[in-house]
Formats: sequence, structure tokens, C-alpha cells
Amino acid sequence: MFDIHPATPADAGELLTLQRAAFVDEAQAYGDPFILPLTEGLDRIDRLLRDEGVLVLKAVRGARIVGAVRASTAGAHGVIGRLAVAPDQRRQGVARALLSAVEEGLRVHSPGLTALTLFTGAQSADQQRLYRERGYTETHRERVADHLVMVHMRKELVPVGASTEPV
Repeated sequence: MFDIHPATPADAGELLTLQRAAFVDEAQAYGDPFILPLTEGLDRIDRLLRDEGVLVLKAVRGARIVGAVRASTAGAHGVIGRLAVAPDQRRQGVARALLSAVEEGLRVHSPGLTALTLFTGAQSADQQRLYRERGYTETHRERVADHLVMVHMRKELVPVGASTEPV
């Protein structure tokens, strides 16, 4: 079992290690060792953890961080990124739990949110499937390099306190 908690600046080093381990296979799939999750430095992660406008959650099993996700808001939209799970911890519900927790955390801190957005690589079928199962739909694709196409996805939200019953 694992628990989900907000990450703190003391977690920066372990989050960097997790992120690099989690995204190596994606870099290999695209033939690009310079994808952003692998080139992001410790200083940037530390700054994000200190930024009150960024929500960073970690999944912890025992004393080990086995997953993480980050999110922020831009107006009425929540932006989710860097969902990462340690390779040996995949297919155990960590990504699903982190996605649910970050969605809830965004809604609690920003009750006026109308949508959540995220993106993943076009070749990342497992991630796309997870996001679709959680209610995200593809909005567009963006070629960011000759070898790399990003799939942008969006999830519409019912405002907190609004009725979902038909009128």
C-alpha cells in the first residue's frame, strides 16, 4: 500500500531521481535523451516545491517515494504535468491514485475550475488510455520535434456544488 502527501522541498532530490527513472523508457521510445523530464534540474524542482501556486503530490510506500505529480492553475483551468511512477511500481494503481488526488487538490484549492488539461507523447499509449479512462479527451496534437508529437487532452469539470441532475 502507499500513501499520498504533498511534497516538500526536502523531497527535491528523491523527486528528481524518480522523475529520471520514470521517464527513461519514454526517452528511449522517442530516441531522445533530452526530453524535458530528463533535463530538468534539481534547482527547478526545488523552486517548484517552494512555489505556493504549484501543487506537487508524492506517493510514498514505506520510506520511498514511488510516484509524483504536479499541477498548477491558469485562470479557470488546471494544468497537470509530470505524472511519474517508479518503473518497478507500475501497474499497482499509483498513477490512478495520484491523478485522482491532484484533481481533487486542484478543485479544493481552486473551486472555480472549469477544466483540467495535460499532455503526453503520441507514442505513450498506456498514459493516453489512463487519461481517457479518467474522462480526458484529446483536443489536439502538436509536433514539437521531428520525432516527437504531443497529445493534448482536456477534462471538463462540473463546478463544485453544482447539480449534475437534469433540469
